Order: sequence, then structure tokens, then C-alpha cells
Amino acid sequence: MNTNKKTKQKRSKYTLDFVPIKSITNGMIVLDNNEKVTGIKIIPRNLFILDNATQAAIIDNLKNVYNQIEYEFWIIAADRPVDINVYLSQLQLLFNSTQDQVRRKLIIEDINKANMFMMNNIVDTEYYLLFKEKDADKINKRLRQLVNGFANAGLNSHQTTNDDLRIIIDNFLNGGQTTTFGAVIG
Repeated sequence: MNTNKKTKQKRSKYTLDFVPIKSITNGMIVLDNNEKVTGIKIIPRNLFILDNATQAAIIDNLKNVYNQIEYEFWIIAADRPVDINVYLSQLQLLFNSTQDQVRRKLIIEDINKANMFMMNNIVDTEYYLLFKEKDADKINKRLRQLVNGFANAGLNSHQTTNDDLRIIIDNFLNGGQTTTFGAVIG
């Protein structure tokens, strides 16, 4: 009997077979076992510019939000590259249409500052709370509770988008580098 056939494993066409992701759709990562990973993106707020009473109230409300979560969840901080090319283009158009030398000087300073940011790979840190669940009704209920809970704590949030989830995956699997290459055709 040929033992080669029995020991031969099925090889996949994908590089990272150990990552159990089937797809990313509707703001959810669908895993091979049909569980879905989703959650909310929490819009950051600088508490240090608020008075002490407001800071304490927000922190107390956040404690309440986290204490009401009765399932496994992950809090993730992910860096997202900042793209200010549109802003740079608008500054250039403004510079070209302005004749006043003082304004032109100010615009040039802004252009130089923006170029410095671009050369230093400036990132924006985004915050997520993710969970895993199969049942669609439970997912929707959890999302509503989280958004409402964070709103009561004074923070805006919304369900993750497909883009958000791709950024998170890129951060963990690719060291924060976005994969922009396509298929290699031989």
C-alpha cells in the first residue's frame, strides 16, 4: 500500500493557512467555523482637557460599561496611517489662487508642515472593542448595548467597518504595514 498518499496533506493556495479567516463582510470577520468577530470603534476623547469632576464622571461611567459586559472581549489600539494628500492638494490650489504674499507665506508653512508629517509616517491611533459570536441577534444586541453604554460615558462609537477590521489584521499580521500588492501572474 502506498503510504505517501495517506500522509500527504492537502496544501492550500494561501500563504497564511493558520489564520482561520473566511471573509470580512458587513463589519465582521467571518471565521472558518462561522463565528463572527465584530465590535465597535471608539472615538478617542482627551480627558485631560476636562475639569476633574467631568473626568471622574466619565471614568466611573466607563467602569460601569466594562462591568456590564458578560462575555469575552478584546480591547485593541491600532495605528492607522494618516493620509493627508487631499489636504496637501487643497493647500496647493489655495496657494496658486492667492496673490497676497502674507497668505502665501502662511500657506507655504502649512505645506511644509504637512510634508514633514508625510515623511515621518504619522499615524492615528484608533481604539476598538471586539467580541466573537455566532448568533446574529446576540451580535446586534451587543453592538447596541456597547454603543449606548459608551454614549452614556460620553464617548462616541460605532460598529467596526470592513476597513477597520483590515487595519487591525494588518497591524497584527504585517507589523502595521498595509498589504497593497496583488496576485503574481506567471
